[in-house]
Amino acid sequence: MGHLNPIQHTFQLPDGREVQLETGRLARQADGSALLRMGNTMILCTVVSAKKAKEDMPFFPLFVDYQEKFAAAGRIPGNFFRREARLNEYEILTSRLVDRAIRPLFPDHYMNETQVMISLISADEDVQPDALVALTVSTALSISDIPWNGPISEVRVARINGEFKVNPGKSEMENADLDIIVGATMENVMMVEGEMDECSEQELIEAIKVGHEAIKTQCQAQLDLVAKLDNKAPTREVPEPEENEEVLQFVKDHAAERISEIVHGRLDKDSRKTQFSETLDALKEKYEEENGEEALEENAKFIENYFSDLRKKTIRTMVIKDRVRLDGRRTDEVRPITCEVDFLPSVHGSALFTRGETQSLTSLTLGSKLDEQMIDTAMENSNRKFILHYNFPAFSVGEIKPNRGPGRREIGHANLASRSLERVFPEEQPYTIRIVSDILESNGSSSMATVCAGSLALMDAGINIKSPVSGIAMGMIKEGDDIAILTDILGDEDAIGDMDFKVTGTAQGITACQMDIKIDGLPYEQMEEALIQAREGRIHILDKMSEALAGPREDLKPFAPRIEEVIIEKSKIGAVIGSGGKVIQELQEETNTTISIEEVDDKGIVQIASSNKDDIDEAIRRIKIITFEPTVGATYEAEVTEVLPFGVVVEFKGQNGLLHISEFSYSHVDKVEDVFSMGDQVKVKLLSIDERSGKLKLSRKATMEKPEGYVEERNDRRGGRDNRGGRNRGRDNRGRNNDRRNRN
Repeated sequence: MGHLNPIQHTFQLPDGREVQLETGRLARQADGSALLRMGNTMILCTVVSAKKAKEDMPFFPLFVDYQEKFAAAGRIPGNFFRREARLNEYEILTSRLVDRAIRPLFPDHYMNETQVMISLISADEDVQPDALVALTVSTALSISDIPWNGPISEVRVARINGEFKVNPGKSEMENADLDIIVGATMENVMMVEGEMDECSEQELIEAIKVGHEAIKTQCQAQLDLVAKLDNKAPTREVPEPEENEEVLQFVKDHAAERISEIVHGRLDKDSRKTQFSETLDALKEKYEEENGEEALEENAKFIENYFSDLRKKTIRTMVIKDRVRLDGRRTDEVRPITCEVDFLPSVHGSALFTRGETQSLTSLTLGSKLDEQMIDTAMENSNRKFILHYNFPAFSVGEIKPNRGPGRREIGHANLASRSLERVFPEEQPYTIRIVSDILESNGSSSMATVCAGSLALMDAGINIKSPVSGIAMGMIKEGDDIAILTDILGDEDAIGDMDFKVTGTAQGITACQMDIKIDGLPYEQMEEALIQAREGRIHILDKMSEALAGPREDLKPFAPRIEEVIIEKSKIGAVIGSGGKVIQELQEETNTTISIEEVDDKGIVQIASSNKDDIDEAIRRIKIITFEPTVGATYEAEVTEVLPFGVVVEFKGQNGLLHISEFSYSHVDKVEDVFSMGDQVKVKLLSIDERSGKLKLSRKATMEKPEGYVEERNDRRGGRDNRGGRNRGRDNRGRNNDRRNRN
């Protein structure tokens, strides 16, 4: 172990960029470790699996954690402890991308605790690591002795200026109208997730195919690396699960008929669950009567497992053969839908969406720039204007569970709903928007109910989205060559089915999708069939939603904050803020508004928020006064603020200037008081601005019509007067003498 012997293999992306896979140098005591490098990005993955299975585990104990080291991007964490803390949302979402792709490939009865740890240890600002993580994990698993049916990989496929590109740089993504992550083996697509600008089903299929072709190259690269290993440990043998044929036959003999009755009973979720539970209890009692209490204790686990398997098989057989589902629906039928808007009278927007036994109560709150969510990760430091939170309390499925905040599932569902809705936001949208979806009932597809309720809440709040968005979850059951595509799946159908395919979009096209396939061998033809069937269901839901609210309301709610933006010169930002923030603080207090300023493209963007339009107008008026730049030659309405012997001081738009008595009018004025008093309104023209002092030269005379025959006096080269202006010469001399006295 002391000698470092790195083994490497390099391959190229479709555009020629190189990716290097390596093992044998880092983390050699793990069951498997791999290092990936692309540009300056380096990702390390380690996998460790327990040697013995964990007893009485109802599911495979797989733990996947992706974390970005702040040092990788040359940053120190901004938290109190100045160290990496719990995973942020981006890291959790990346972890889920990997988990969903690799979990189905472990043996069904493999119950050994397995931990996958992935670290971004060096970052390249233009390389997006989330599309490279699964490749690193698959490489580490392939090198290890852990049993699984790999390799796999994941790639990002983006459509940029009409062309599909694999794993584009971050800078290129600004022009992408389709952005998906595809996960697959050499033969089969396992996972798809992403967002798009109302693309068609055929365009999405084409993007998936592009991604799958690139994945085949990456899978082969892993096999080539493994082939270079001289001492790869053989894959562990997985003991076959213990069976009891006698108990299996007992369950079939005494429960099969009753299970079939319940499955074909078209019951609601609660009744079906209760009857299954009662049937299982009766089965155990029957077994105890015939075999004794000790035998029941010894074989209770077998009874429960065989009962569950028989129930699953009965449901699948009914759907495949009869094309009828647990609740009696056809395979392409959507459950009954009820939509209500403006359900919560005091919030800025709300909707209650109920589909069958799934219900989302969604609220929307409008805020200002000061309410934006701060994103501080190793690779990103920015603010987010759209926030969507998804809550899944235990009572929604009739259970008791302590509330410990959102888990990975809640974060994943919120992300899917958020991406679905954000694609239809207006280009100019000044508000910070927070949507909260509280799931009050759940029997399948609560994330899609969140999309529908969120779309209605946006329109109820008066947000001018491009089109309403709905979402639907598709399922599939495959037995041999027989396939049934299911629209709007139930929770039980999700649990016993072979696919969970969530699709969201408008009447024009798809805005987001999330697909997980649990089996091998789904042809693209069936995938396209599922997408076409999803479109029909999606449009059906949109029609139901339009009955409650067809489009965005024309105005916000009376109590909702209204936001206006004012663009000012960059040089004026300081004037609006004032020393120590004094000016802006006084402005907010006196106008009862919330004001924020940011610099964008050498301009100042001032955002004023208030629920009272008059307050906003007053704040805008005062900001315009503060930032006003007078223009030579322009005319302004001014007010007399001071009367002097030689003129008056006037104020307009926050500016002060002297209107000299000689500029009062074309006729002679002896006394200032004969023309003006304090508070008088006067129209003035700006003649010039002194470059040194900044003083304004104003004229009232220049705004008047010149009298017929009037000739301006001017100085000749000798300092004399033009004879044609003789009649005014005395007046000008008197004015000049007055100026001299005033200067003295």
